Amino acid sequence: MEYLLDTITIIRHFTDIGKIGSQAKEILDSKENNSFVISVISLMEILYLSEKKRIIISLKETLKKIDSSSMYTVVDLTSDILKIAETVDFYEMHDRLILSTAKWLKIPVISGDSKFKEVNDIEVIWN
Repeated sequence: MEYLLDTITIIRHFTDIGKIGSQAKEILDSKENNSFVISVISLMEILYLSEKKRIIISLKETLKKIDSSSMYTVVDLTSDILKIAETVDFYEMHDRLILSTAKWLKIPVISGDSKFKEVNDIEVIWN
């Protein structure tokens, strides 16, 4: 199955720092045929947070981990995703674009952000 990873999920998964919900961890650690989509918006956030020294993983390290496994795919921001973003009511633009990507792809998002569950037509997996 395919899942979209939220930025904090990517950071925690790649650094083994911070809590990941039990259901999310089970999916991330599963040896099944799961694949994980990463929005370019999350990569932008990782670049920013790394430059501000708020996380310990850099964009370069993140991309290396993504490139080292066929389980990960990066999806670009497209005009179709932006059209969906017009219909998604969420207060932070980067999260709104990540949620719109999940909606466009019609896949669940793995995220610990409880506010994500308030968005219609998006399945959020964590606990």
